Amino acid sequence: MPDSIDRRSAVKWMGLGTAAMAFSFDDFIKQNEKIDYESNPRHVILDKPITAITLGAGARGNTYGNYAVSNPNEIKIVGVAEPVALRNERYAKKHNIIDANRFSTWEHVLQKPKMADAVIITMPDDLHYEPVMQALAKGYDVLLEKPMAQTEQQCRNILAQVKKTGRIVAVCHVLRYAPYFIKLRKMIQSGAIGELISVNHFEPIEHIHMSHSFVRGNWHNSKATTPIILAKSCHDLDIMRWLIDKPSESIAAFGGLKWFRKENAPQGSTARCMDGCAVESTCPYSAMKIYHRKRSWTYVFDLPEDKSLQGDAILNYLKTTDYGRCVYKMDNDQADHYVSSILFKDGVTANFSMEAFTSYHGRRTRVMGSMGDIVGDMNKFTYTDFRTGESKDWDVKTDDDSIYKNHGHGGGDFGLMKDWVQAVAQHDASLLTSTIDASIESHILAFSAEKSRLKKKIVDIKI
Repeated sequence: MPDSIDRRSAVKWMGLGTAAMAFSFDDFIKQNEKIDYESNPRHVILDKPITAITLGAGARGNTYGNYAVSNPNEIKIVGVAEPVALRNERYAKKHNIIDANRFSTWEHVLQKPKMADAVIITMPDDLHYEPVMQALAKGYDVLLEKPMAQTEQQCRNILAQVKKTGRIVAVCHVLRYAPYFIKLRKMIQSGAIGELISVNHFEPIEHIHMSHSFVRGNWHNSKATTPIILAKSCHDLDIMRWLIDKPSESIAAFGGLKWFRKENAPQGSTARCMDGCAVESTCPYSAMKIYHRKRSWTYVFDLPEDKSLQGDAILNYLKTTDYGRCVYKMDNDQADHYVSSILFKDGVTANFSMEAFTSYHGRRTRVMGSMGDIVGDMNKFTYTDFRTGESKDWDVKTDDDSIYKNHGHGGGDFGLMKDWVQAVAQHDASLLTSTIDASIESHILAFSAEKSRLKKKIVDIKI
């Protein structure tokens, strides 16, 4: 095995199974000190960049669009659909999009003859299904932000449409492309921990993130968007399935909305944080403190470039949008704590916990095997060999690849983009780690978890 192994070769090697070989942690580090993203033998130098139209120029649309800015020889963004005029203008300027290819809505794009190789769908959850179905019918390949759709049947319909049209859809399960999870999966499948017995996976949302996204934000209403287990954690269900590498069989889930409720509103609180709330200065969820004084989480606001004008702009948003409302007096219904237990084939068990009330974020994973265990936090993991009693650490800083180092989801965002561009250019879905066929299982798991939680019963998984 070569000293430096690319991600695609690593993934292929992972499939050998634990019986193929078992070696020490020192051998593992020696043989694979660095994931080399730049030497994937299945990637080719493109004669010309693929072209794409972005449907939704918000945070995620800009994340994937930024890959085109950094890699103009691979992908060119030639169109945008975005109803917010300022976002539309800024996105068009960033990508030099001509006026004729600037649209207000996704419908305007798909009413026209096919004008690019692919579309990037980064709109709200309720605007995924119809655009992807129509885009596939029109001959576009698709990069689809998770979740795929709002119902299990819609997800199955998308899969059927992919099979019917022969197009490529990559769902943005970007954690599969993060060096940490690639390394963790490789350790499991190397045989270093013996036979895999169980996995515990924990997603601490962090209390401010919860209030921002799932109490005040776009995902505060599960019926208008999707349940939090899907909206936030289909990443995690997918990565657990990927690590375990066996089909799921049944799931049981519990949880609910406990804290962000009207009956928990402090005495003296007001409908908006800036309306003279008696506890505003001490409330951890004060919108004035989070957005105005600390200037955090303001990416959701379309602020003027002149920083001297941004304070007044933020105050206006807090006066007129949900981001200024009291977290105890919102119209939210998303669960703020959620636990689930999953049975996989061959008796492998997994527990997943999603928690709002933490002071920190970043996934935590514990992997238990017959001959060792691994404990990690997305930055590093510690492997302990039961046979020798020795423990060794691996740190993600071992992978010193500047292209991926400072990008979201542990480097996974740009890793996904690189494979998706190649899959579209070569028209080969096998270049994706997370194909549509693989992505659907995490969604079915999420829908089944919600069914279990609401009906208080164990639910069998049917893929």
